[in-house]
Amino acid sequence: MKWIEIIELRSAGNTFKQLEMPLQEFLDQAEKKTEKQIVKLYTRMKIDTDVRIHLLHDSGNTKNSGSSLGIRLVSALKPYGLVNHTIWIEKQKESLT
Repeated sequence: MKWIEIIELRSAGNTFKQLEMPLQEFLDQAEKKTEKQIVKLYTRMKIDTDVRIHLLHDSGNTKNSGSSLGIRLVSALKPYGLVNHTIWIEKQKESLT
């Protein structure tokens, strides 16, 4: 089963430039430890205090609270502002009809 964790940060006054180095280091370390996750980082156009991280999973181990990486990311980002963490499950075409 494919699923995605979306972690959104609305930073309290910190711009992406201030967060870029610590975020990149954390994500680099995370990617080295995981094989089944794809990690993508996005910033909002014209609003550089909004950051979104997508953790793409391809496993049947879906947890309501998210993966251990997702939980660690949320914990690491909380000091920088408002964090929202959601889990989405990919639906197959045949299940939509």
